[in-house]
Amino acid sequence: MTNMGMGNQGGKAEQYFAAEPTSEDVRRRLHVMLRDHEADVEVSNGVFSGTRVDLGTSVLLKRVPEPPQEGAFLDLGCGWGPIALTMAFESPKADVWALDVNERALELTRRNAEINGIDTIHAVTADGIPQDLTFDLIWSNPPIRIGKEALHELLTAWLPRLSAGGAAYLVVQKNLGSDSLIPWLAMQLGEGYGVSKYASAKGFRVIEVLKA
Repeated sequence: MTNMGMGNQGGKAEQYFAAEPTSEDVRRRLHVMLRDHEADVEVSNGVFSGTRVDLGTSVLLKRVPEPPQEGAFLDLGCGWGPIALTMAFESPKADVWALDVNERALELTRRNAEINGIDTIHAVTADGIPQDLTFDLIWSNPPIRIGKEALHELLTAWLPRLSAGGAAYLVVQKNLGSDSLIPWLAMQLGEGYGVSKYASAKGFRVIEVLKA
């Protein structure tokens, strides 16, 4: 088990979510739209969605409400950084933490922040996040393919670190268990949290978690 809760399942999941990708680092430059913001980014194989902004992330970014203007934000499972970059574009005064186990992903997120003139993103493994830090906002396209046990460990480790009044938005494909995840999260998080379906699009659910 990695320090983010992302276990390696082999094959495709290993390539996308292993701390040390086995594939060669072949990079390419993309011009992408992140909500209403244009960005130039570098992507690579061995990092999730290494050729484009994947559909789940696109659904999340189009459907989530406007973020607060400031606070501590978390991109849980950042990949090459499309969610973290969007958070930083939308809320330039926010402190954005981009979390992953994949060192190549973290390097790309740092590089993409630099390319776009952003200095508010901290791309780190879990050990790089202060233990007492709580988050006003969490956005995530969580790594479903790591398996249910590892996914559950990941979510129960980080969703309780929402600040009072904070919100999390997770995008999960319907046929990969989004509807069953909602009652499971509500049971695990318990009183003081509200968990519900916030939006649906293109076979995905956006799940909202609110902390009282």
